[in-house]
Amino acid sequence: MSITVSLVVVLAVMVWLLIRKGGLKAGHAIAAILLGFYLHGSSLAPSISRVVQSAVETISGIRI
Repeated sequence: MSITVSLVVVLAVMVWLLIRKGGLKAGHAIAAILLGFYLHGSSLAPSISRVVQSAVETISGIRI
């Protein structure tokens, strides 16, 4: 059985859990989100995208 979940949804859930249980302050989460938007528009975006895609492929290749 295969389940496809958007990386954005997974990251949003992680941030929500960190805010609720891990002591992450909402201001820090907002700063991280804004940093993500700025990085998306930078020259580092293709490199970051390749690294994330590689990690997702590696994780999805693991069979339990």
